[in-house]
Amino acid sequence: KLTSLALQPVITPELVQGRVHLKCAFSRPSSKPPLQYVVVWSRLSTPGKREHIQRDTTLQSFSYVEMNGVNLRLGDTVFCTVTAFTRDTPEQQSLPEESKGFYAGIKFLPESLQIAEDGKEHVLTILSTVPIACPGHDDSCKITLQLSTEDLGKKSQLLGPPNVALSACQVDLLQAPCSESSCAAAALRVTAVTDFAQDGNRVSRLRAEPVGWRDLLWRAYTPKDVKVTVRDLPTGNCYSFTDPHIITFDGWRYDNYKIGTFLLCRSVSRAFEVHVRQWDCGGHRSATACNCGVAAR
Repeated sequence: KLTSLALQPVITPELVQGRVHLKCAFSRPSSKPPLQYVVVWSRLSTPGKREHIQRDTTLQSFSYVEMNGVNLRLGDTVFCTVTAFTRDTPEQQSLPEESKGFYAGIKFLPESLQIAEDGKEHVLTILSTVPIACPGHDDSCKITLQLSTEDLGKKSQLLGPPNVALSACQVDLLQAPCSESSCAAAALRVTAVTDFAQDGNRVSRLRAEPVGWRDLLWRAYTPKDVKVTVRDLPTGNCYSFTDPHIITFDGWRYDNYKIGTFLLCRSVSRAFEVHVRQWDCGGHRSATACNCGVAAR
């Protein structure tokens, strides 16, 4: 065998005549006589297992393969392996050199989220590693993704509101020049729903599905879900009930039999307060007031 030639193959995405292709490019050492190259394309079919897609013999320092949605689909991780030889002695080959795996499809950054019920917004970036092709019958070079969340776990259906709120139900990935493994990107804000219930840490799944008619490549593709873990934060409770017995946040108990409108609680750190209105409900027998109205800000 010839020695290793430092061909360093690299896969990049490219639009060729409006269709998504992957290009395997490598450095060509100067040699007399000129070298020929065998480029073998493969995809990860199951973890640790490769499936061959295409084999090219070329004098060029690159090779193309089309992402046609059949033998090469979105969601695949693709490799190219390059071997060099001279035409005179084809049995004398260089050591095969393999590219890094190229993931073709939608990526989420970060790939999973850990958030808390504290009202903070977390930015989730959605990007396509392959260019967005224009269908041709209009100018909209974009992919629209429909977003949804699903609570995981048996108790989810009984617990009421969802764990996670999104800043949008749909995002558009618009065509842009490819750079740093992104050919189109959109940002989304994710917030944990504060439910005032001590229901432990819960897990949700965020799904993005392409909508609208597209070519086969996008129509048959659903990106991998994003796992969102919501950390439960303890919440305080205070009460005013019946002929008002009042229990404060720290558990102090007292009664307020007076008639009128009162400030029940107020936050010193944010615009939040609760007023209660109490009317006479004891008549002549006893001086008792009952809750009859509430206003919250």
